[in-house]
Amino acid sequence: MTEQLPVAILGAGGRMGTEAAKAVEAAADLRLVAALGRGDSLQMLADSGAAVVVDLTVPDSTEENVRFAVEHGIHAVVGTTGWDTHRLGRLDALLADHPGIGVLIAPNFALGSVLASAFAAKAAEYFESVEIIELHHPKKVDAPSGTAVRTAQLIAAARSAANIPAGPDGTQTALDGARGSDVDGVRVHSVRLRGLVAHQEVLLGSAGEQLTIRHDSFDRASFMPGVLLGVRQVMANPGLTVGLDGYLDLGL
Repeated sequence: MTEQLPVAILGAGGRMGTEAAKAVEAAADLRLVAALGRGDSLQMLADSGAAVVVDLTVPDSTEENVRFAVEHGIHAVVGTTGWDTHRLGRLDALLADHPGIGVLIAPNFALGSVLASAFAAKAAEYFESVEIIELHHPKKVDAPSGTAVRTAQLIAAARSAANIPAGPDGTQTALDGARGSDVDGVRVHSVRLRGLVAHQEVLLGSAGEQLTIRHDSFDRASFMPGVLLGVRQVMANPGLTVGLDGYLDLGL
């Protein structure tokens, strides 16, 4: 029998954490050794023997959780939002002192969403205008979503490399927020609506045509193949990886 990889879940009491625990338990090559919820000591993580931890907690605690894991030689797969450039910089510096440890920060684990963002970045090199609409359930605490921010950053980098100027916008007056948020020059609009789970549209336009790239997650089960992919690959990718696309051979 193939040796099972010991995995721990942080945030196991939440919706995503519950699904992740089920997915790990159902995987023949993985073994769930700890499922920590709010109030549980991180020392339980160190004592569990986990080789990989999946952090699905909250922005206020995720940096401390990942630091603890790295300092204890545990690889980390992180789906918690709140990782801005300052936090990522601190994590990168920490990992430099712990060679061999891998950390994946994934704004979205849905493989379709990761692919859609990559396709949008490539398509944005060929269109004059591009904007993003992200739609989520009303309990989501951050706006724009981490996925939308990541998508906008990928689009902005691709357009910059291709020397594509900013899209036309003749707006002279606007109510606050009417034009969405500005992420590296890309407009992002957030919708929070009962009945939604996680959805994103990238709208691309040029004279006489429009391309829409949309991804929909109707259930949190859609995120689990990406979580398991991250768990299985993180040990082979030391250092910091931002975005699950870093583990995919997209060839774009």
